[in-house]
Amino acid sequence: MKPLRAGLFLDRDGTINTEVDFLRTADEVRLIPGAARAIREANHAGFPVVVMTNQSGIARGYLTEDDLARVHVRLRELLAVEGAHVDAIEYCPHHPTAGRPPYHVECDCRKPGTGMLRRAAERLGIDLVASYVVGDRCVDMEAGRRAGCRTVLVLTGYGETEREECLQRLTIDHIAPDLYAAWSFIRHHVHPH
Repeated sequence: MKPLRAGLFLDRDGTINTEVDFLRTADEVRLIPGAARAIREANHAGFPVVVMTNQSGIARGYLTEDDLARVHVRLRELLAVEGAHVDAIEYCPHHPTAGRPPYHVECDCRKPGTGMLRRAAERLGIDLVASYVVGDRCVDMEAGRRAGCRTVLVLTGYGETEREECLQRLTIDHIAPDLYAAWSFIRHHVHPH
């Protein structure tokens, strides 16, 4: 059996691409400067890179899973232009109190739940305890903590707004201005193999 390796779990909106309230279409996808470079360098360093995103807009009827698939195709295209790729995209289409069946459910995948992290870790041979979660919201930090990962809050997206709440409620390993700065911190603190 291959030894497990450290992974990089990234929130999507506000971390990799600019925050758009309920991003619905592929042409709304805009990469945050430096994000593709961070992912490319993580790829070259041997880190599996996983995107994990709550997408309750599906439960709420704002977009379909097909719309989301097109958004993710576009995200992968924009990353590929800069020589970067993600190894997996995990998403949660559910919401516990809003929306319609079959998405109107309590689930273990909606962050701060750890379902998306656990699924990807199992499939890609990732050691959660050696891994990092990077995101712009307290739910990202909480999901990372619950899964045993280290956490980095970025100040893009909602990060600046949620920073104080996150610091009061949670232990965060590092705060970075953006994904590239987060990656620069991580690569000096962990070895992927």
